[in-house]
Amino acid sequence: MLSEQTRTIVKQTVPVLEQNGGVITKTFYGNMLRDNKELLNYFNRVNQAKGAQPTALATTVLAAAKHIDDLSAILPHVEQIGHKHRALQIMPEHYPIVGQNLLKAIKEVLGSAATPAIIDAWAEAYGAIADVFISVEKKMYKEAAWASWKPFEVVAKDKVASDIVEFTVKPQASSGIDLANVPINAGQYITVKTHPSRHNNEYDALRHYSICSSTAENGLRFAVKLEQTKDKPIGLVSEYLHKDVEVGDEVFLSAPAGDFQLEPKLIHQNEVPLVLLSAGVGVTPVLAMFEEQLLKNPNRPIYWIQSAYDEPRQAFKGHVDELLKMGKDVKKVIVHTATQPRIDDKFLQERVPGHADVYICGSLDFMQAMIGHFATLNHKSDTVHYEPFGPKMATVKV
Repeated sequence: MLSEQTRTIVKQTVPVLEQNGGVITKTFYGNMLRDNKELLNYFNRVNQAKGAQPTALATTVLAAAKHIDDLSAILPHVEQIGHKHRALQIMPEHYPIVGQNLLKAIKEVLGSAATPAIIDAWAEAYGAIADVFISVEKKMYKEAAWASWKPFEVVAKDKVASDIVEFTVKPQASSGIDLANVPINAGQYITVKTHPSRHNNEYDALRHYSICSSTAENGLRFAVKLEQTKDKPIGLVSEYLHKDVEVGDEVFLSAPAGDFQLEPKLIHQNEVPLVLLSAGVGVTPVLAMFEEQLLKNPNRPIYWIQSAYDEPRQAFKGHVDELLKMGKDVKKVIVHTATQPRIDDKFLQERVPGHADVYICGSLDFMQAMIGHFATLNHKSDTVHYEPFGPKMATVKV
């Protein structure tokens, strides 16, 4: 139990965090990864460079400060982050390193304003916050379909768009995994552990990829977009997977993770329509959701809204068309942003019922735009579910 004095001091720092949180967390990551090189095996340096990871951490710290009287209020955020931590194999012994560097960054950024009383209060508060995360993640590790990283063989590699490849993998015999006994929740992701030799990379590189199907009967399927600009690859792992990994090769995966899934109680009813809204490679988890809904209840009204730059980049076109035939009441809208306006609040107001249950996936920019549009339309926030390809806390307002 945190002391009253500690809680008071932490709450008093909220305005300071709102003003300086981004600078503190950017300084934190710079210091920690400079002094603890082994952690470069865990962190996505692309998210670091773009600022998404520091923004996500700043939002998390601010949420904890605002709710320091009752940390249970941030449990939804903790659970979402906990899934990522479990997938990356973040362990309890990593938390003291994070705490030390967070306090160091607060001192560095705030200077003399970071009094001993403030540092002591945040040290105590961080300990309590870390305990919440460790407790949540302990349960997740226990419930995971398998422990640590396991070897899988690539059994298929298929191009599903001009810049997206779908991999199908099956566990190696040495893994001890029987996919028939692995539950898959549509919307979850797997995490791939790689060590690309390109560009003189020294460290492991871990990436989350959404599972493309609601079943694993013929193997786990996940899709990878080749991240590039002006036809030059900029994604270390996506370039490696696209260009270097072939059928027969071995990859290492941690167990499926994530809390992005259809509301179970709504799957078998037809009163609340389902809206599946995606952009680019964000189609992958909602494709699995589409499949799950049709397999369990094809009578539910479904709105399939897919945005892509153009038809060649419209992923899974043939597979989506096959699934559309299974539905009894499915409306499809495809938006090609090269020649059509981007999705906005007017578009959504005209096409999305106000009482629908909505699932969205895409880039951070796409997610933030869609969240804003649904807020403008006064769509109930608890019926808008989303999974950005990037740190989710970077999209959250606290």
